[in-house]
Amino acid sequence: MSLIYKISFSTLLWLILTNQSNAQILSATIEQKVENILQKMTIEEKIGQMNQYNGFWDATGPAPKSGSSKIKYDNLKKGLVGSVLNVKGVSNVRKLQEIAVKETRLGIPLLFGFDVIHGQKTIFPIPLASSCSWDVEAIENSTKVAAIEASAMGINWTFAPMLDISRDARWGRVMEGAGEDPYLASLIGVAQVKGFQGKSFSSNHSILATAKHFAGYGFVEAGREYNAVNISNAQLYNVILPPFKAVVDSGIKTVMNAFNSLNGIPATGNQFLLRDLLKDKWKFKGLVVSDWGSIIEMIDHGFAKDSAEAATIAANAGCDMDMESYAFVDQLTELVKKGKVDIKIIDEAVKRILRIKFELGLFDNPFKYCDENKEKELLYHPRHLKATLELAQKSIVLLKNENNLLPLKKSQKKIALIGSLANDKNSCLGNWRIASDDNTAISVLEGLQNISSNISYAKGADVAIGKTSFVKQTIVNDNDTTGFADAIKLAKASEVVIMVLGENGFQSGEGRSRSKIDLPGVQQQLLEEIFKVNKNIVLVLMNGRPLAITWAAQNIPAIIEAWQLGSQTGNAVASVLFGEVNPSAKLTMTFPRSVGQIPIYYNHLSNGRPNAGNNVFWSHYSDESNQPLYPFGFGLSYSKFKYSNLNIDTTNNEKIKVSVTIKNTSNVDGEEIAQLYIHDKVSSISRPVKELKAFKKLLIKANESKTVEFILTNNELGYYNNNGNFIIEAGEFEVMVGTNSDDVLKKTFNKM
Repeated sequence: MSLIYKISFSTLLWLILTNQSNAQILSATIEQKVENILQKMTIEEKIGQMNQYNGFWDATGPAPKSGSSKIKYDNLKKGLVGSVLNVKGVSNVRKLQEIAVKETRLGIPLLFGFDVIHGQKTIFPIPLASSCSWDVEAIENSTKVAAIEASAMGINWTFAPMLDISRDARWGRVMEGAGEDPYLASLIGVAQVKGFQGKSFSSNHSILATAKHFAGYGFVEAGREYNAVNISNAQLYNVILPPFKAVVDSGIKTVMNAFNSLNGIPATGNQFLLRDLLKDKWKFKGLVVSDWGSIIEMIDHGFAKDSAEAATIAANAGCDMDMESYAFVDQLTELVKKGKVDIKIIDEAVKRILRIKFELGLFDNPFKYCDENKEKELLYHPRHLKATLELAQKSIVLLKNENNLLPLKKSQKKIALIGSLANDKNSCLGNWRIASDDNTAISVLEGLQNISSNISYAKGADVAIGKTSFVKQTIVNDNDTTGFADAIKLAKASEVVIMVLGENGFQSGEGRSRSKIDLPGVQQQLLEEIFKVNKNIVLVLMNGRPLAITWAAQNIPAIIEAWQLGSQTGNAVASVLFGEVNPSAKLTMTFPRSVGQIPIYYNHLSNGRPNAGNNVFWSHYSDESNQPLYPFGFGLSYSKFKYSNLNIDTTNNEKIKVSVTIKNTSNVDGEEIAQLYIHDKVSSISRPVKELKAFKKLLIKANESKTVEFILTNNELGYYNNNGNFIIEAGEFEVMVGTNSDDVLKKTFNKM
């Protein structure tokens, strides 16, 4: 190793830049270090730190000689790049970092960003699935594992978690979030950030987390990707913002802008969101990064006339780093000279970026995340596969189990397995797993065969036609039923049929909005044809969003929602089907009866005519029930639980105690997720008919009773008014405790 790397990199840099003594350098705070570097930077170098490029060439090959890649390469060598994304693998990361620290004037290290959404190589359940576990510790561990593998591949920054609340299953990115409830999503978001960032960045496995998309993206009109968002202040402050506020308070280091406009102003140029709220009111000290090209997209929004104006708006609004718009690096220098952007705005953004690089330890060791041995050792580690299996098992929701068809007995003969997804090792990995290896999941067929030798398989029909990928639109099989005959023949000869139906892994995710959310293609037809010859069906759903499965809910005796569970999908599904694991998960998004009910969600406001009368003049559909197919918080178990003795103790007005007794009335040990909801019956702003404010997940043994206690404080009883101020009002509150948002015990109390 050369002398330059035996000396601390930051020490060497400081000796060059400031001529200070070692003692002075070592005692300097990060803020002093940032300030001293800033004073040595040219305006071009400052703006370069605000520039993020997508990976633009094979870093282990020859340097690009022409085109946009050549421009990016030259800017990298000039110190005009602060971060790159989608560069992974130690050899690639090391090569780019060497250019940044060895060949640029100031040697400022790069940040390496990547979308580590639900795993890096080892893939965990999609976030919507894992949220159904309601197990924040297991979710935190999943992002810790993801950070270990990502950091082993040179990554030090992930663009996760996605904190967008959404009530619209048409929107493809619901698979990437934690569902419809802001309270639960806040807890899950904080857990994800803890997993990614760890206790401190002194660990080589701790990486930067990013709260996205700020803000309102989950409320895009019609559930259509990148669409406009128009919402009330009450929705913004009480539904959309709480998860972001929670992770900012917990120490998240970066925030990403949303693609959408919010009430007419693109989020990337929204000064109220970025500067007034996030940076000033919430005191956020980290950096704000645009989403891919979202600065330049303000032109298409009709909010900026050209890239210069887009750069002006974004920088002044509070965006610190430009992801792949090139607007900052191309325009900001001239804009500062013209007085369109104050140099103080630039300095503030650069300080935020440099501060994070110091906190990560990159100035001390720019190759902190470049360990080839760890890269070989840690990817697909057995511990990681065990962790994803456990979370997958906790994420499976039992929706129906008529006549106790489940669990299957291991002695069961003649089991038919039908559906192309059952033998698919790729779809069950889900979308947004861009570092993973295709076809590395345990399929449902493999998982079942690991338990039983009595499995016979028939495809029935493909879900999609041709090769699917992250960037291609999935083509659905709408007419090929040639495999039906074999499947029907197998079903006739079998005692029980397991059908694995749902979505291809790339039918949900970014850019995958759907106007219909039933079983795609010919799968519903296949299900009905099998039902004609064998009604003993277990339906296993594999999908990235809630589906409208009304026919199945009415006719099929057993249904499990298996989502897309990642690397250990088949083993997880098999363990639940055969009773090795007792399902305990609960839905975090409402399942509609039909797409026409959307948006449908449990925590809605009441209205002036909520109840049926003897006429048609009340809030309802003429052709559909108002009720969901499966409500928020719903999920069955092989155990049976009975709630009783709901009590409220208001002795302490600041800490109201709520208790309930839960008895496992079955002969099977099981976990139950007890949920507490409140309703502020009269308030200065109409409040939802119910809001989740607490839950507890607990193991209750067969025929055992347990008393569960919750505490309600002003934090749970208050809400935000239309000015964004948190208020607590006296009055009557209804408390509801139960096994899901619909099946609850109720009592009221008065808050003084």
